[in-house]
Amino acid sequence: MFMEKSAASEEEIRVLLDTMPQFVWICRPDGSVAYYSQSGCDYTGMTTDQIQGEGWLQCLHPDDRQRTRDAWQAALHIGGPYEIEQRIRQGTTGVYHWFLTRGRPLKDAQGMIVQWVGTSTDIDAQKQAELRSKASEENLRVLAEAVPQLVWVTQPDGSVSYANPRYYDYTCATCEQLQHFHWLQFVHPEDAARVLALRQHSLETGGRYEIEYRLRNGITGAYRWFLTRALPVRDAAGQIIKWFGTSTDVDDQKRTEEALRQSQARVHALINSNIIGIFVSEEEQIVDANDTFLRMTGYTPEDLREGRINWMRMTPPDYLARTQQARQELVTQPSITPYEKEYVGKDGSRLPVLVGCIKLRADSSQEIAFVLDNSARKELEQRKDNFISTASHELRAPLTTVKLQAALLKKRLGRQSMQQSSADLAQIETQINTGVRLMETLLDVSRIQTGVLTYAQESVDHDALLEEIVETLQQTCSTHTIILRGVTQTLFLGDRDRLGQVFTNLISNAIKYSPQATTVEIDLNASPEAVTISVRDHGLGIPREQREKIFERFYRASGARQHTIPGLGIGLYLVAEIVTHYGGTITVESQVGHGSTFHVTLPLKQEA
Repeated sequence: MFMEKSAASEEEIRVLLDTMPQFVWICRPDGSVAYYSQSGCDYTGMTTDQIQGEGWLQCLHPDDRQRTRDAWQAALHIGGPYEIEQRIRQGTTGVYHWFLTRGRPLKDAQGMIVQWVGTSTDIDAQKQAELRSKASEENLRVLAEAVPQLVWVTQPDGSVSYANPRYYDYTCATCEQLQHFHWLQFVHPEDAARVLALRQHSLETGGRYEIEYRLRNGITGAYRWFLTRALPVRDAAGQIIKWFGTSTDVDDQKRTEEALRQSQARVHALINSNIIGIFVSEEEQIVDANDTFLRMTGYTPEDLREGRINWMRMTPPDYLARTQQARQELVTQPSITPYEKEYVGKDGSRLPVLVGCIKLRADSSQEIAFVLDNSARKELEQRKDNFISTASHELRAPLTTVKLQAALLKKRLGRQSMQQSSADLAQIETQINTGVRLMETLLDVSRIQTGVLTYAQESVDHDALLEEIVETLQQTCSTHTIILRGVTQTLFLGDRDRLGQVFTNLISNAIKYSPQATTVEIDLNASPEAVTISVRDHGLGIPREQREKIFERFYRASGARQHTIPGLGIGLYLVAEIVTHYGGTITVESQVGHGSTFHVTLPLKQEA
């Protein structure tokens, strides 16, 4: 009865094993097959007899047979568990599927192996997915190594798990140096905080990561700009499993953008400068203009918006022909040669300008014009004309006097009036000296312009020099008393004649421009570092807006009374040049109708 139950139980177990999805097998202690489930026989198309011994190896893929035999023999030898992935052929189709085969030994009470029990589970779908994933990763690796970008992958915490060879080649970093946030050492110090903050934000929010920063080249040490982008990779549950990123070298583009920005800044500075006026026109109508042009012509932004500015109507009739000629140039070429003209401002005044013009585009009616205020140059030209006229008059007067005195002397000598002849000779000498001084001054101005004005080196006693000049000028001046106050008791290493020119010009001007006064005052002061000479008159005075200009070449203070006083406008120019040569300063205090005081300060130099 027991034997019948045991046989029935064993048959039930076999039926159960045959219905399982896995292939079940039992081997003897020596490894020979004692049982192979019906499902396994059906799949392989092999009988139990064919599976006996090593016959079961015939249903394995040829590439897996030796590996499987070695693993099985190793398990038999040590009596330990047996596990291997192998491909088993489907008997009907001949197609191989991947199976996971596991076996364990069963032992008796004495620890002896009585049999081996195992299963083979079809894992082909999982294996194919793994192979596809592996192939995909391999393709990704090949792609990552082929692209010109730096490619990297980080773990959810930001630790770098992969970087392509180009990344290592550029940074010369080691794997350890890229772990956690140590890669920040290769980021430019000025960018590091910004990069870290954005990276942390992305890690916390799971958002996209995009930023431009400078990355150091490990070989040269130079930094280049990179555009870095990263995206999170999520699993089926939506959890971030890694970050995939690229860093693209955009340094050339960045430098181009910077050059463009600087160029735009220069254009912006030009447009907004207060030096040059700029306007855009369509035909004759000005449609846009910078503030400088509006200020130059007296128009307002409202005039511009309302279309009330027309450059042709602003052109005086005497400049229409030259303007039309310039317009014809634009028909055949993209720009015109700058030319001089005048514009009539909103208040009716005329403004001398230098105008250049270009087409904005070949097919456009719009043009852009550059307008430079030419008033200063025109004023200088007028000064030159006035100088030539005045110089001619100044030179003609003493020469005419010399001629007349010489003729008179000739007659008197003929009558042998010797006493009067001596006085006439003195007059001739005075006029000749005036002409000589004038000519020397003109020559000095010319030498200054060519940079060849020479200076002697000698020890000069300020007090003695000024006393001599005052005495000489006082002898020839009967209208003013020249008062010299103070002493300096200093010696100056310089050119005595040049310093004499400075003081003679200042004192002579004080006399000339104070016709109603009776005195000119000179004060001397000294300190261990410098000596100051002040020349004061009680005359016409100089308007505030002209005080800086009086030291310019050919400039003369304007005013009805000043114009009646002869002069070339070069004396103070020469004085300022000499004082500046010695590192000194010249300033003026003045009040119209109450006179002027000129202060010359010269730094002292020890005699060699």
